[in-house]
Amino acid sequence: MFDIQTIRENSSAVEAALKKKRHQADLELILSLDEERRRLLKSIDDLRAQQNDANDQVAQRKKQKKDFHDVIVPMKALSIKINQIEPEVKTVQEKLKNLLISIPNLPHETVPVGGADKNVIVRSWGEPVKHDFKPKTHIELAEALDIVDFKRGAKISGANFIVFKGLGARLERALINFMLDLHTKDHGYIEILPPVVVNRESMTGTGQLPKMEEDMYKLKDDDLFLIPTAEVPVTNLYRDEILNEEDLPLYHAAFSSCFRREAGSYGKDTKGMIRVHQFEKVELVKFVTPQDSYNELESLVANAEAVLQRLNIPYRVIMLASGELSFAAAKCYDIEVHASGLNGWLEASSCSNFEGFQARRANIRYKGKGAKKPEFIHTLNGSGVALPRTIIALLENNQTKEGDIMLPTCLVPYMGGVEKITK
Repeated sequence: MFDIQTIRENSSAVEAALKKKRHQADLELILSLDEERRRLLKSIDDLRAQQNDANDQVAQRKKQKKDFHDVIVPMKALSIKINQIEPEVKTVQEKLKNLLISIPNLPHETVPVGGADKNVIVRSWGEPVKHDFKPKTHIELAEALDIVDFKRGAKISGANFIVFKGLGARLERALINFMLDLHTKDHGYIEILPPVVVNRESMTGTGQLPKMEEDMYKLKDDDLFLIPTAEVPVTNLYRDEILNEEDLPLYHAAFSSCFRREAGSYGKDTKGMIRVHQFEKVELVKFVTPQDSYNELESLVANAEAVLQRLNIPYRVIMLASGELSFAAAKCYDIEVHASGLNGWLEASSCSNFEGFQARRANIRYKGKGAKKPEFIHTLNGSGVALPRTIIALLENNQTKEGDIMLPTCLVPYMGGVEKITK
């Protein structure tokens, strides 16, 4: 939930920041409701103070064995007034909550302002692969090598579901194990295997709800959702908890299947493995102190880049402009891999700093040394990295003229010694 104190203190700055994110909010209504809520709460506090005084009078008179019945009638009147005001408070609070929870996080001051044309390429690694033959697409390669079954995936589940088979399934598993080993052994993450079903509170805590509910898979008979990313269950591990500063930073790496309806998505990007409803991903989640969060964002991006460098996949890192940021992100870097068959760039990772936005919604705090009270932690996450777009680049970039796939050296041990996928 957005911090009402921030709006109270500088509503004009909040309004200007929201415009950068192409969002409008009725801040005047929010402040009006906040003022009404505080007025009603003060009324209740005043009435309860009068009740306490009356109770003291009754107790005193009982002690002195004096008559107290003249105090009872006013006490009952006070109770009636409180009971009348409390439903008003609840109504106003609910309206205020619904408005605040719909406000996105504000962009960081270093984020470029504008839409996709203002995105900034921060750096690139490697050169796009150029073949001395006409390269095939991942669809052509996968079908010819019989490692992905697109037709049967659609048959058993529907459009944009796929089945990995044979060495394709082995490759998927190899990549997952390789990434988890890299992040846990070299980068210091603790491995988590979370549930793929979460409750509404978890989805709200990380910001998927209420805004993006139509893009989520919801269970019919329970108020539960299939996760769109392991970010949701992993971040919510510490919901409603107070962590100790000496335990920070906390790094978690989690493999999971991810489910997205992609409502409204259509066109060429839905072919093959580019945009599917179920995909696998290793997610990196950090819990850090506010003063460290932007240095932690840079190291998070570097952790994701390390995967692609080991796989020898050319990529570029892009800082997203304000209008391209997700609902919850204050700053975000996308990592796009180059795929030679498609001759294009595909997003394989998105690394974001949410500052205290998710922590406020999920009530995740930490107690600093010498601090009088807990404060909200900063959360970050990033794909480290997502499949199957990484597989698209791997297949297309490493294809031979004969249609085989040469595997990166780092994957050979995970493939049981297989160095090449062939017919």
